[in-house]
Amino acid sequence: MSRSTTWEHPRTSLFTDHYELTMLQAALHSGAAHRRSVFEAFARRLPDGRRYGVVGGTGRLLEGIADFRFGDSELEFLERNAVVNRETLDYLANYRFSGDIWGYAEGEAYFPYSPILIVESTFAEACILETYILSVLNHDSAIASAASRMTTAAGSRPCIEMGSRRTQEESATAAARAAVIGGFASTSNLEAGHRYGIKTVGTAAHSFTLLHDTEREAFEAQIAAFGPGTTLLVDTYDVETAVRTAVELAGDKLGAVRLDSGDLIAQAQWVRQLLDELGNVNTRIVVTSDLDEFAIAALQAAPVDAYGVGTSLVTGSGAPTASMVYKLVSRTNDAGEFVSVAKTAKNKASMGGRKYALRRLNERGTAAQEIVGIGHRPEDDGNDRSLLQQFIKNGEVLPGWTGHEGVVRAQERHAATMAELPAVVNRLQRGEPAIPTVYEED
Repeated sequence: MSRSTTWEHPRTSLFTDHYELTMLQAALHSGAAHRRSVFEAFARRLPDGRRYGVVGGTGRLLEGIADFRFGDSELEFLERNAVVNRETLDYLANYRFSGDIWGYAEGEAYFPYSPILIVESTFAEACILETYILSVLNHDSAIASAASRMTTAAGSRPCIEMGSRRTQEESATAAARAAVIGGFASTSNLEAGHRYGIKTVGTAAHSFTLLHDTEREAFEAQIAAFGPGTTLLVDTYDVETAVRTAVELAGDKLGAVRLDSGDLIAQAQWVRQLLDELGNVNTRIVVTSDLDEFAIAALQAAPVDAYGVGTSLVTGSGAPTASMVYKLVSRTNDAGEFVSVAKTAKNKASMGGRKYALRRLNERGTAAQEIVGIGHRPEDDGNDRSLLQQFIKNGEVLPGWTGHEGVVRAQERHAATMAELPAVVNRLQRGEPAIPTVYEED
């Protein structure tokens, strides 16, 4: 992964819902806006049948919170449309998050009710971040979770993210970043490479072959431009003819052939045999074509060297959101004392109180439980791992969590947490969460 260059982050203050600001106005009017508050982002459940989730988007979120400001353009829009009154506009003109944010490190596995993000500040400062926090975490965690399932199914074979054309352009960049955190080796998305230093790859589509009068001419042009180590797409016309032509032109230095249609298992098997017979034992086979984790698992026995994944990845492979919510769990009363608060509505209950979390490990170092302490830190029994990390202190983003460095750190965290979880996470069959969440009350 190469280091990215600096890019200008857009202002994020209007990536929010109207009612966040009307709540702010009403709270300013009542005098409660400046009460110290603790908000928590968590998922009540995992997507149906999933055994774990992966936190994604934290680095992007922190970058966005640093640019959550209301400039002249944003304030003029709010005033022109009478969204809030003058007092609220004056507050927003000077808005800057000054509190603390804690959470699970990006790339970490999470489970139902894991306190994935904890925001400590005034109600006014924390409330208006709700929509932005959830939009980033829900999208990126869904992609990172799907990516993790796919790379687990792929084993040591690399996966390439190539879903940009299947989603909105900013979502495509975010998805590429989240995919790499979930274990993908590279992306086709250049903007993700520019912003985050992610490795980008790509060669040619069918249109390049169709542009030329013959497939041979197309292959000759590509090899002349990029050398024999390039990857040639061999299913525009007849696969066997294309493979033979590719080997004739590039020799045994041909880097790879790509298969994008048909029965990939059977096709990969006889293409591998053909390549070996022609002396190209080192030429790799890359497969694409609407892959998901189940298709990748089915290809485990096939002689495939890499997978290119698009639509299923950028749509969360059936779970396009992580279903996270953002709830007020504690706030000060008129005496300045913290009191726990919680929603009790049927099927949407939350647990009040500031949370602390650790992962309980057994004697073999394998995760056994998610321990969540309410109002206190759970006691480490000797080899447990604390899960909450501080990301923002007194309004300042702490180093190491954003940009290229943040992506590398998240990749490493994902690899480590997957090695720590019980083997059940390697199964794609429907089942309960890999480990239970256990509460400890003060």
